[in-house]
Amino acid sequence: MSRFFSARLSALTPYTPGEQPRERKYIKLNTNESPFPPSPKAIAAAAEAAENLQLYSDPTCRVLTEQMAARYGVSPDEVLMTNGSDEVLNFAFMAFCDEDHPALFPDITYGFYKVFAALNRVPYREIPLREDFSVDLADYQGTSGTIFLANPNAPTGLAHAPQEIERLLRANPDRVVVVDEAYVDFGGESCIPLIHKYENLLVTGTFSKSRSMAGARLGFGIANAALIRDLDTIKYSTNPYNVNRMTAAAGLGVLADEDYTEKNCQAIIENRESAKTVLKNLGFEMTDSLGNFLFIRHPKKSGEEIYRELRERGILVRHFNQERIKDYNRITVGTKAEMEALLLALTEIVR
Repeated sequence: MSRFFSARLSALTPYTPGEQPRERKYIKLNTNESPFPPSPKAIAAAAEAAENLQLYSDPTCRVLTEQMAARYGVSPDEVLMTNGSDEVLNFAFMAFCDEDHPALFPDITYGFYKVFAALNRVPYREIPLREDFSVDLADYQGTSGTIFLANPNAPTGLAHAPQEIERLLRANPDRVVVVDEAYVDFGGESCIPLIHKYENLLVTGTFSKSRSMAGARLGFGIANAALIRDLDTIKYSTNPYNVNRMTAAAGLGVLADEDYTEKNCQAIIENRESAKTVLKNLGFEMTDSLGNFLFIRHPKKSGEEIYRELRERGILVRHFNQERIKDYNRITVGTKAEMEALLLALTEIVR
């Protein structure tokens, strides 16, 4: 760090993204990207939009916002489009947390929550998961903080039904509950229909996973109009043109091709469930993931050892050093061919 770096941020520990190697060809199963390319309609729309890159993008994302509202059965003023779901999550920390409203989230979850809290000088409390890695929603009822829940959770893939989240919303009427649904399209159930019943619910989502647009950076928040106005205030105070012209156009292309998205999601679900069966036969233990990833361990080999041996075989997965999960690896579900290569490698490693 330079001598000019703010002392306020000097202790900040930034989020560590999954590695993006350049030196050789890997089967890349470490960052929960889709194994499928974007819809051809998205590619064509983005290419057309590129012809006008000399112009600023629409700060309101009007057309995309209207299409998103129609897709989810809400009003346009209940939708905010953002630069990936990370941006809307950061906005939520800025808008709904402060010294009197700490952030609450699980001790094992998306690593950016802790970073956003530190970056925005928000006090936070990490609530331990149960022994089986599930979230005990009773731990969050009647609390005094803003709640952040990834549902399905990452890296475990475990999820709660909307009816369970609804009890949490009722128990915390004076606190915002943020439900991060980055992985909901792979077997979870969305809480978006609850926004008209609970004014304290913000649901966030992304085009990165199920819609194959991780490189485009497009996310969204859906909530009652008052919460969206709060987030808009943050947006227009930081970066009004947060969604670029090509990304907005690609988003419209994706929404015009929902059959393509659904087909890809179904293929990922089938590959995930098929891999679970093989892995169990190999002696692996795992959570019942509803994400586009598996969270696995083997009783006879450490997580780091499996990670390194897979890497040597040209397969990247995600290993975490956190004490409770250091024997686990998170593995993105890839194509059928990629999963066959993974399972073959794991068979060699454990036998």
